[in-house]
Amino acid sequence: MDSINAPTTTALTTELLDDLADSRTADQALQRIDLHRSLIACGGIFSIQQNVTTAHDAAGEILLRRFYSSEGGAFPVNGAKRKTLTQWTQCLFVQGRVFVGEGEDVLARTFDDFDQMRAHQLRSVVNVPMMHGNLCYATFNVFGTRVSWQPEQILAIRLLALTAARWVHPVAGLSYSFMNAGAAAAAQDEPMAAAQPNREVETTRSLRIN
Repeated sequence: MDSINAPTTTALTTELLDDLADSRTADQALQRIDLHRSLIACGGIFSIQQNVTTAHDAAGEILLRRFYSSEGGAFPVNGAKRKTLTQWTQCLFVQGRVFVGEGEDVLARTFDDFDQMRAHQLRSVVNVPMMHGNLCYATFNVFGTRVSWQPEQILAIRLLALTAARWVHPVAGLSYSFMNAGAAAAAQDEPMAAAQPNREVETTRSLRIN
């Protein structure tokens, strides 16, 4: 298990804002954010998945495209995947809540590409929704080699996601819809994540940005 060397959130924020002031492109900014992320989750992987779902996609599906990756060889930028309604998509895309997964069993149940993650010894994750109003237009993802997270690590990751929002924007025409979203959690035998803050779940959620 990797050691806990997370910097204080005050120092993290101050140093990062100073670094970002000199950034001129999204790639420069995200590389600097990634450097600070590595201080929080040493040995892990960081990515941003952009939600590129439109009205042309099937209802009940989310189309994600990788916007940034700290491991471009194994998880290349522009790689795409589709997600259906699960406890994970409900948490991030319906409720707009942070997903915290701890342990290989949780990752295996949550991600269909876990075998690829296993090769990198990933055993935990923090997924932060990047929000435009009630719309989740991207996810800020930190996968760790440790089994569990400390509260200060989760807080620091959430702060990093807020700083990244300046450099990641919603795509035009973004639209997605889930029916009977409230039933997703009930389909699980046990909770897979701790999420904050709490929000009410609607049985139908359809969102669009022009």
